[in-house]
Amino acid sequence: MKKTRIGLFGALDFLAISLGIATLLGLLGRFVWFFDLFSHFRVQYMQLCLPLVGIALWKRMNQRAVAIILLALLNYAFVLPLYFGKPDPGTGKPIRAMLMNLNAGNGNTEQVLGAIREANPDLLLLEEVTPKWAAELAVLDSDYAYRIAEPQEGCFGIMMISKYPLEHATVVEIGTAGVPTIIAEGHFPQGTVSIIGTHPLPPIGATYSSHRNSQLADLPYVAQKQKHPVLLLGDLNVTPFSYWFRRVTEMGLKNSMKGFGFQPTWPANNRFLRIPLDHVLHSPEITIHNRMVGGDVGSDHFPVMVDFSVSN
Repeated sequence: MKKTRIGLFGALDFLAISLGIATLLGLLGRFVWFFDLFSHFRVQYMQLCLPLVGIALWKRMNQRAVAIILLALLNYAFVLPLYFGKPDPGTGKPIRAMLMNLNAGNGNTEQVLGAIREANPDLLLLEEVTPKWAAELAVLDSDYAYRIAEPQEGCFGIMMISKYPLEHATVVEIGTAGVPTIIAEGHFPQGTVSIIGTHPLPPIGATYSSHRNSQLADLPYVAQKQKHPVLLLGDLNVTPFSYWFRRVTEMGLKNSMKGFGFQPTWPANNRFLRIPLDHVLHSPEITIHNRMVGGDVGSDHFPVMVDFSVSN
């Protein structure tokens, strides 16, 4: 019995300490690229804490239970603000924007087209657009008369299509990665919006992380130069819990997820590990009426839709 109790103590302590270390490393992500990877899984850390609390209480390890509860609360403190601050949408018909990372290797064209037709967005940003994808999506031209596309082999082709005019459209490179970003003015019946569609590199190594961070750091300055309220869409390869994401929002762009709760989008095939990488950010002049995550389209990402209005 004594050996069993010592073993239980040891396993509980090992797991709790491991979660504590992961939590701490996530707080240091601004200094080391690898540490930043730990910042993205706040919800998972909290969920893993809960059974440990139950075991500690069951075995009357009260001090350990209190310590693990505090650890869970520390992680949840990063998540809880997403559930508050839902804006008052007011009246009027909103504009619908949709973001979809297609996955360059995804062959489920009909599934993708079905999801787009079901959501019926006014504006659609597509990422990982290859020349093959661009050709297959040409069937949407009858509904979306305005198209800006920079297809590429690989994972960084991009396309923006709209039911309403897109003017002053350019394809630019932001940051140091050399990947395309689309900037355009969308002229909707409800108002004019400067739209930025972007897709930073994933943080798989120090070099890619540096490129991603450079692009994220430059995006607020690009947004500030626009003449109209800004809507920024993209798989940013970062979660709201990262220092690098918070830098973007601290410089004026707001997170559309705020008030709608935790909405993870990747990886589509693993519910427990799923984190929110796909984002819609916006200027204060834009009000988010609703924010939704779509269903499976054959990609490793789920699409995101927002209904919004604008006051110019």
